[in-house]
Amino acid sequence: MLKALVQNLKIWVVLAYLAVVGASFRFVAVAHADADYDIVILNGRVMDPESGLDAVRNVGIRDGKIVALSSESIAGKRTIDAKGLVVAPGFIDLHEHGQEPRNYQYQAHDGVTTSLELEVGTDDVAGWYAAREGKALINYGVSSGHIPVRMKVMKDPASFLPTGDAASKAASSEELKEIERLLGAGLQQGALAVGMGINYTPAATHQEIVEMFRIAAKYGAPVHVHLRYQGSKEPETGLAALEEVIAVAAATGAPLHVVHVTSMGLKDTPDLIAMIAGAQKRGLDVTTECYPYIAASTALDSAVFNPGWQEKMRISYHELQWVKTGERLTEETFTKYRKEGGLVVIFAIPEEDARLAVADPMVMIASDGPRFTGPKVHPRGNGTFSRVLGHYVREEHALDLMTALRKMTLMPAQRLEKRAPVFRDKGRIRPGADADITVFDPQRVIDKATFEEPMQYSAGIEFVLVNGVPVVSDGKLVDGVLPGRAVRAPEGGR
Repeated sequence: MLKALVQNLKIWVVLAYLAVVGASFRFVAVAHADADYDIVILNGRVMDPESGLDAVRNVGIRDGKIVALSSESIAGKRTIDAKGLVVAPGFIDLHEHGQEPRNYQYQAHDGVTTSLELEVGTDDVAGWYAAREGKALINYGVSSGHIPVRMKVMKDPASFLPTGDAASKAASSEELKEIERLLGAGLQQGALAVGMGINYTPAATHQEIVEMFRIAAKYGAPVHVHLRYQGSKEPETGLAALEEVIAVAAATGAPLHVVHVTSMGLKDTPDLIAMIAGAQKRGLDVTTECYPYIAASTALDSAVFNPGWQEKMRISYHELQWVKTGERLTEETFTKYRKEGGLVVIFAIPEEDARLAVADPMVMIASDGPRFTGPKVHPRGNGTFSRVLGHYVREEHALDLMTALRKMTLMPAQRLEKRAPVFRDKGRIRPGADADITVFDPQRVIDKATFEEPMQYSAGIEFVLVNGVPVVSDGKLVDGVLPGRAVRAPEGGR
């Protein structure tokens, strides 16, 4: 009897110790013999943009899916206490060039569960997906890219954005046929969209653009377009460039998505947004996105910086920051580094226009996150979503929380779900949806990445689940997990 009492006392001491040690942690891994779920998220403020639900609920997860949403108590093999936290669909980033493990870590810390390279894309869709299978922290997807396909066909020497014939030469009829063939092959391999950066291929004729849209329309794929022009210097304005692709979309029937509207419109951003809204009201399938920063970023050796760039963007050398060192450029260093090749950050977007786009309910949020090529890379790949939630929602009151979440989750999913039905179960918190979930503290969430120190994780993102597997727990990356899956359209055609 005494022995049994001593044994029980030891057990209670251990349990008391664990309770004290675990008091500062919200994640508790406890096996329940009668548990109904793999993981339960308890007491969180569940916000679902599709249904409008905004209430305290308990979420039950099994086999990578949300299977229960209840106000009643539920039990799981593992439990997350989300009291005081928001439980939201995982963020879907439509525009992220950094598709490597290190980029995925920063994105996970920013609440992103699905990262998509849809502007530039790839010339080898099957190979792109195969290279990431079983190796990704978060979900991943890609477009069939006009830029890399054109570079391949025209034997451009550059590795990412064209600097040779693909930028400066019109395609011959034989080259155009091969570009069309390869772009279509990528769509047959399950590419989510057609990617197009007309500003980087200025020699591509209007007819070539029309043919690319026709291929997209054939496969029911949206075309994610970086417009031909930016700024407000007539006749090559952002507005004129938008007119070009809206006309082609209307003529071909291809869905159109205009990337980073603020960096194309600059001070004319309100006019571009108004034109897109007008197209929507008249039945055209046209959408757009923005990032919450006053600076753009691209390759200094690209066609964007062909003669006339200063007048178009209404900036000069000093508004360019060299990513490799963080220095602001002069005429001399501009010439030097343009020959060398590399990324620059471009301070050209008026703050009032960045704020207007972030606040507009029609404009989605997407990072345009860069590949890591230097210590002063643009911070948008590391802090976009937390910046919207922390700075523009909580501090600026530019938009409400539910609207912000809709722009980061449901709207991107809806943009892609016709082409790729897998997205019908993303961007939502409901039974049957994929358990891609971001749990954050609305009072603490904020971006930490800055232009001076961009390589910093966001704060206030407490838990991130990808296909039901925690990849961020108590604000820290979880070691040894790679639950990210390919998101792609059905292979073989429509």
